[in-house]
Amino acid sequence: MIKLERYRVMNLDNAIRGARNPMNSWSRSDSTYGADGTFNLGPNDLDLARRLAVSGSDHRKYLRMVFVSVDITAPLYWWKEYDTYKVGTVANSTSTMHKIHAAPFSREDFSCERMSEEALACLDGVIACLEKARLRYNETKERTYWDDMIQLLPASYNQMRTCTMNYENLINIYYARRNHKLQEWHAFCHWIETLPYARDLILIKKEEGSAE
Repeated sequence: MIKLERYRVMNLDNAIRGARNPMNSWSRSDSTYGADGTFNLGPNDLDLARRLAVSGSDHRKYLRMVFVSVDITAPLYWWKEYDTYKVGTVANSTSTMHKIHAAPFSREDFSCERMSEEALACLDGVIACLEKARLRYNETKERTYWDDMIQLLPASYNQMRTCTMNYENLINIYYARRNHKLQEWHAFCHWIETLPYARDLILIKKEEGSAE
């Protein structure tokens, strides 16, 4: 299970202006702001943005200036893989260290939608054990019960993080993870496809065997 919520794409206007700096071609810029404040690339700017994007990372430096912020709720086993992306990404997570004891444990706290009935039965047993430890910790504040929760917590436990990244990061993530075994990565890549100008600026690599 993965949820991507409350996302924003920022700084596209400044990024495209910077992309025109090397050739001093600011007079050719034709982008506009909509009534709602949305920045819309004009034909000239979109053509430049697309050409630079497909020309390689050295030429598309401006995409590192297009920022994305999003709240992601995903299981720990997915976060373990996401954490390989360190350069240009930042995340601020909800804390298991400070708040694991704050609310009752239930199945809704875990990504278990693909589990077999046998595995779900095991998970229910773990949840019961976690809840017992939580209640005892809240009652006694004994560290042993807190350790039980931290060390028993399954990798399927869902955590929410507010993340920032840029369009260059998303190019790397998309082409590295779109065919991954984990369904969460498929959902993440589908989300990338919905971002503003994604098909022009992120989904830019030619497929093998393509006639283009």
